[in-house]
Amino acid sequence: MSLAICQESLNPLTLERNNRHKFDQCRRFWQQVKPWLKWFFPGLLIKRWLFVSATGVLLTILGLAILANLTPVQYIFQLLNLFISALASIIPSYVSGVGAVVFGVVLIAWGQSRSLGSITEIFDVKSNEQLVSRLMTHRRLNKGPKIVALGGGTGLSTLLRGLKEYSSNITAIVTVADDGGSSGRLRREIGVLPPGDIRNCVAALADDEEKLLSDLFQYRFESGDGLSGHSFGNLFLTAMTKITGDLESAIAASAKVLAVRGQVLPATSSDVNLWAELIDGRIIEGESNIPHSGGKIARVGCTPANPPALPAAIKAIHEADYIILGPGSLYTSIIPNLLVPEIRDAIAQAMVPRLYVCNVMTQPGETDDYTVADHIKAIDTACGQRLFDAVVVNRQFPGERALIRYAQENSHPVFLDREEVAKLGRKIIAAHIIDENIQTGYLRHNSQRLARVLVQEFYASYEGNFGMTA
Repeated sequence: MSLAICQESLNPLTLERNNRHKFDQCRRFWQQVKPWLKWFFPGLLIKRWLFVSATGVLLTILGLAILANLTPVQYIFQLLNLFISALASIIPSYVSGVGAVVFGVVLIAWGQSRSLGSITEIFDVKSNEQLVSRLMTHRRLNKGPKIVALGGGTGLSTLLRGLKEYSSNITAIVTVADDGGSSGRLRREIGVLPPGDIRNCVAALADDEEKLLSDLFQYRFESGDGLSGHSFGNLFLTAMTKITGDLESAIAASAKVLAVRGQVLPATSSDVNLWAELIDGRIIEGESNIPHSGGKIARVGCTPANPPALPAAIKAIHEADYIILGPGSLYTSIIPNLLVPEIRDAIAQAMVPRLYVCNVMTQPGETDDYTVADHIKAIDTACGQRLFDAVVVNRQFPGERALIRYAQENSHPVFLDREEVAKLGRKIIAAHIIDENIQTGYLRHNSQRLARVLVQEFYASYEGNFGMTA
């Protein structure tokens, strides 16, 4: 009696174990089948060409039959019919038919497996699933919106790192007014345009599969006479500029090496120097000197005035579906791009969504005590016209550690004065777009969250919810 009760009590456990085993088998089977099913998804541009190839084979056979005077062509089908009938008379149809189907499926599977294996080997892909996933990602990104982002410094590269997950049609237009650090040394000693901000953007848009090359591009020498402080990417771009003749061609060559999604362009090919006029009348020359001027900036300009834009940059703006300014230093990263008349005029004429990503914290020496409206007014004043329709601001207030850390540097959160922004006719897009390092208190824009907010607003604009103004 007790044995029967024990067996009965164990039955549910046995049943559950069997069910789990069957579930694991089904899951493993699905994981094996899933990569193959992806090949039937639309948009890979493979099945249609296989069909075209098969059609070409049939037409070739048909043409050869006509050239061999096998007309009418139905003789071929009559011969095929006689062969199949003779085969069926020798071997039963239920055997020959099944055998032919099985043999055909085996040949198809073998041929496709070897073909995909060859492609995988060429592209250095580890598995069939990675290959089809890469193809699907490639097609999806190629269909993404055409985005133009303008800026410089670390802000623009942070944004690009997130945007490349949504589109390959990205054009980054980067300021070339930097005169400090490695870029400044190369600019003074060799006479090239400063490559630092461009290097950061190229590395940010690099395919994640090329991480080793990207790390190499960003590597900075820490010792060596003349090398210390230089990054490998800066030296590479400088050498390529001398070989190719201009920075634009050097960037294009670097982009091929790093498998960059999109393109990076300097705002101008002219050797420009930034200057700032302070409210006390002083003129501060040099981008690296402006934040240390100890005064409030009234306006900024560049020498030579009105530098020409790269034709490729203007073309990208005219074809853009979406234009983004920032994030980045207001007077030394954002506005320098807008000092190129052709660029600011092209943006002003663009009938597409145009957004400005405002900084989270004020920058000592540049935007002390600035509000969001003050940032907008500075851009409007520098350009003499309205260039964007909405402003993206952070809605997450920084933590105590971050506030203390930045206060020691005389930096504070940029206050959102909603009424003033509304008077300027801009839409406010508030979102949680920052990361805070708990240990150090550093604040940085989160690439993924910022990009997601911007892309969502882009698609919202096509649903009539944006309120774009010309």
